[in-house]
Amino acid sequence: MARQMWEIEVRHDGLNKYRHIRGSDRNVVVQKAYVQELKWKEEWEKKKIADQIKREKIQVAKNKEMKLDEAASRTEAAEAYLASMQSTLKHTLSVNDAIDWDQLIKHERYTLAEPKAPEPKSIPIEPLPSNEKYIPQLGLFDRVFNKRRARREEEAKTLFQEDYKKWSTTKTAIDVANQEAFHIHQKNHDRWLDTSSQFYEKQRKTNEAIKAKQQSYLHGEAEAIVDYCDMVLSNSEYPENFPQNWELEYQAETKLLVVDYSLPSPDSINRLKSVKYVATRDEMVESYISDATLKSHYDDLLYQMVLRSIHELYEADLINSIYSICFNGWVYSVDKATGNRVNACIMSVSVSKDEFLAINLHLIDPKLCFKQLKGIGSSKLHGLSPVAPIVTINKEDRRFVSAYEVIDGIDGGDNLAAMDWQDFENLIREIFEKEFSMNGGEVKITQASRDGGVDAIAFDPDPIRGGKIVIQAKRYTNVVGVSAVRDLFGTTVNEGATKGILVTTANFGPDAYEFAKGKPLTLLNGSNLLHLLEKHGHNARIDLQEAKLKLRE
Repeated sequence: MARQMWEIEVRHDGLNKYRHIRGSDRNVVVQKAYVQELKWKEEWEKKKIADQIKREKIQVAKNKEMKLDEAASRTEAAEAYLASMQSTLKHTLSVNDAIDWDQLIKHERYTLAEPKAPEPKSIPIEPLPSNEKYIPQLGLFDRVFNKRRARREEEAKTLFQEDYKKWSTTKTAIDVANQEAFHIHQKNHDRWLDTSSQFYEKQRKTNEAIKAKQQSYLHGEAEAIVDYCDMVLSNSEYPENFPQNWELEYQAETKLLVVDYSLPSPDSINRLKSVKYVATRDEMVESYISDATLKSHYDDLLYQMVLRSIHELYEADLINSIYSICFNGWVYSVDKATGNRVNACIMSVSVSKDEFLAINLHLIDPKLCFKQLKGIGSSKLHGLSPVAPIVTINKEDRRFVSAYEVIDGIDGGDNLAAMDWQDFENLIREIFEKEFSMNGGEVKITQASRDGGVDAIAFDPDPIRGGKIVIQAKRYTNVVGVSAVRDLFGTTVNEGATKGILVTTANFGPDAYEFAKGKPLTLLNGSNLLHLLEKHGHNARIDLQEAKLKLRE
């Protein structure tokens, strides 16, 4: 009699292993299978740990490589940045700075596709009584017996009527759906026609305005020349954190262009020189140019920017409308002694077109060239020492209007919150004129528009803390919120002013004061205004409730 054999198949999918265990003793076979599975399990755990270590090593290597690449990339960018600072002037010598009017003309097509008319759904073929389906099929008995024939004919008629009713319902539904789809398409198409027409009309007006501006420039109109020069300077590419602000004035009689240009402060220069990845510390180590190198680079950059801007303006002057340029370089920075922000002119140069075009800018030393042109500026521009501009821009803003006296008519019984808004603006102009006149300043009131723009502009001649100051007057009876302060800050920046002052008869909300922190803004509430009036010998009062009642009348 043959012995009974026992067998077990064991496998491990992860290790991709298989074993067929056989034996005459069942317990032995089971034990062997168990031991084999246990061995494979241990082997599998070891393999998983080894694979994990391998993956981690690969990831570490990849991370190291990525960080090495990142360090190399950042170093390359830093070197390119520093190199671009040193080649600021040379960069523009290979560029034609004249405005290409044709490139300003817009030729874009309206990109939204015209809506396509929907395909109408087809209507099924209309059933007709003459269709074979509705002609009764008569057998022999149907022909012999009239009742049978009548029943067949009635069945055929009923079938036709049912089918026709279904067809009629379907036709009506399809007609309605087609009509609805057509109406929707028509509405979409009309909207498309309207928006496309608006697009092309706007494009046409823009192109007409560009062509009109071109003709005005070619005819030598002063305003068009200023706009043209503004476009030239706007095309000049600098790092994003450079101010890129300027004011231009063109004197048609002498063909003099005065440029008040905002130059970058030393803090605007990126000092990063290189980045090195230290693997042992898993750390990016940055190195920077020294203070001495920064100062040298900064001074050289400013000399190059002055010469570059003058070159761009002269090269773009195709109609010879500019005989000479006076360039004043201003720097808006923090006074390290006071912590206050100041705007100072630190360099000024005036040069005729003939004299400038005779210079070979490819070979000059920017600083020596600036000095040769009798430019004014400290020998160390990074010190930001102010100088007097050779020619100053005329401060007669076209928005300025004649002012009239109000303050002498104010007495202690007058409620400032209930004044006529135009009288209130003149009052503010007068009181600040008294304030600024102590230092030789002046205040101009702008056109009365009630639009929340500039109400007055003060000019403080102090070379350190002075400059252009924007003043807004708010004869309010409610709390002034943060939006008005945001508007003031935006106006201050757009005007290129050193400071903004917002004065109101009411009070400011906490969010308004919070927003003004750290910005060149001064907020004067009703109490501050009364104190300022009192300082200059005038008494008045502010009663907001009384003003609200009066203004409702």
